[in-house]
Amino acid sequence: MIILGLDPGLGTTGWGVIRKEGNRLSHIDNGEIETDAKLPLANRLLLLDAKLNAVIDSFRPDAVAVEEVFVNKNPQSTLKLGQARGVVLLGAAKARVIVTEYAARLVKKSVVGTGKADKEQIQAMLRILLPGLKLAGPDAADALAVAITHAHHMRG
Repeated sequence: MIILGLDPGLGTTGWGVIRKEGNRLSHIDNGEIETDAKLPLANRLLLLDAKLNAVIDSFRPDAVAVEEVFVNKNPQSTLKLGQARGVVLLGAAKARVIVTEYAARLVKKSVVGTGKADKEQIQAMLRILLPGLKLAGPDAADALAVAITHAHHMRG
């Protein structure tokens, strides 16, 4: 089974693709989709959609796992994150892939063993779980962690 993990963001959306064979996980690829803050919001969302569609078309995942939104102190940031999440969820739905969402705390607990793990702890554990991993960046790491969480929590 091919699992695509996504860490949505308007500025940067991380993605990570893993393969699950029985209890074995292997890394396929990871990356980050960036949008230019100077572009109008609608254009940024369109760019995110196009680049995410290319990732989905390239890897043809069997499942998509997305990190749930958290509320920022800045309502404007929360709204922009929500809009990016909408694009991500729609992109997966258009590809007819089942989408599962996971809270950030559950992702941290699933990968590191504690819901309060920091980014460095997550990245260190990813390198143990996926030997030879080369990360595209911190958002790609978060996306891989979401994919691994799905692999651990899915039925079958």
